[in-house]
Amino acid sequence: MTLTDTTFAAFGLAEPLVHGLQKAGFTTPTPIQAQAIGPQLEGRDILGVAQTGTGKTAAFGLPILHQLLALKGRPAPRTCRALILAPTRELAVQIEQSLRAFAGGARISTLLVLGGLSRGGQVRALSRGVDIVIATPGRLTDLIADGSCVLDQTRFVVLDEADRMLDMGFIQPVRRIVAALHPRRQSALFSATMPDEVRGLAESFLKDPVTVSVTPESTTVERIDQSVELVDGPLKRARLATIVGDPDVSRVIVFARTKRGADRVAENLAKDGIPAEAIHGNKAQNARQRALGAFRDGRVRVLVATDIVARGIDVPGVSHVVNYDLPDEPESYVHRIGRTGRNGAEGIAITLCAPDEVKKLRAVEKITRTRLLPASVEGVPERKQPRRGGGNGHGVGHHGAGQGRGRGPKPAMAEAQDAPARPRGRGPRRPRRAA
Repeated sequence: MTLTDTTFAAFGLAEPLVHGLQKAGFTTPTPIQAQAIGPQLEGRDILGVAQTGTGKTAAFGLPILHQLLALKGRPAPRTCRALILAPTRELAVQIEQSLRAFAGGARISTLLVLGGLSRGGQVRALSRGVDIVIATPGRLTDLIADGSCVLDQTRFVVLDEADRMLDMGFIQPVRRIVAALHPRRQSALFSATMPDEVRGLAESFLKDPVTVSVTPESTTVERIDQSVELVDGPLKRARLATIVGDPDVSRVIVFARTKRGADRVAENLAKDGIPAEAIHGNKAQNARQRALGAFRDGRVRVLVATDIVARGIDVPGVSHVVNYDLPDEPESYVHRIGRTGRNGAEGIAITLCAPDEVKKLRAVEKITRTRLLPASVEGVPERKQPRRGGGNGHGVGHHGAGQGRGRGPKPAMAEAQDAPARPRGRGPRRPRRAA
């Protein structure tokens, strides 16, 4: 298949998959799918450089499903025929949901192997044998160690978001999992970036891979209207309430730096009359899925999250992302704002930057190659900055946008972080429709 082909049927996929794709509304392969599916159907390993939102799940999932449908019999007890490793529980759940949709009702068994879910239930399911296991590294290594899961008959393996696994300290568990696999297998590794450790893992994991690369990180930034407001920490609460309280903010993810901070932001929004759900690593898996489900279904339009789950959130129609705190790792900024502006649409990202966070913002500017705040601003108290936008000398906003667009909501003043917010001023704009 070439990039000029326009349907999934051109791959020669099994009929249940073609039907499942049509039912799910997938008609035209994305660039990563067009490049990766064909070689995998021919039995080749894949090294994919692509970030979330590019269609990776179908790129590796469809070839696996197609080849599993051609196999006879059932998987042996305690084994799986295919293994997909993901860094976060949310991403694993999302992958399983997508695979079920792609399968179109075909009898393919899937199992989530995650912390936070019943270990006994996972052991019982594995005892019968499973077609596809979608797992996070921690729980899977536990099941391998006690003999509940055996990988020497696993024929297809995918490492998704390998760079995120590195960031989260999972490289060693991943290496132990890879060591348990049979050498005769078909493998794929996908990563948004290629630091040396991930490249080394790829070299030891893959055999003569086909390399496919799409959508560098900078192009995601280009689709998103970014703005920064320099706001003293105690004033952030009221400014956030003004932003998310605007009706044009139809679906927004707010990022906090810590788990406790995420809970506090959600609680304060609720006190200010704006229902919100919080999602982070300390939440039980069922609670995380309920919160994400409420956000996806529109029962709440504000989700507060930490970076550990940022890349596992794939909800269509996110109009805005708000960085309540700057991330510790500048790369996380790109993944945060990438929750909006997906599938060719435009989105809006707003960052509330306290003066003591300017250094973090400069690190973000370096990796995105985008000036977000005037060069003269170096974290001095806001009252020393020139007044702009009718401010009163406190909480003055400095706006910057990618590619020099310089658009963003005007700042609003607030009394204190723990005082009820009183929305003032004009809220954020509605994102433009994609062409």
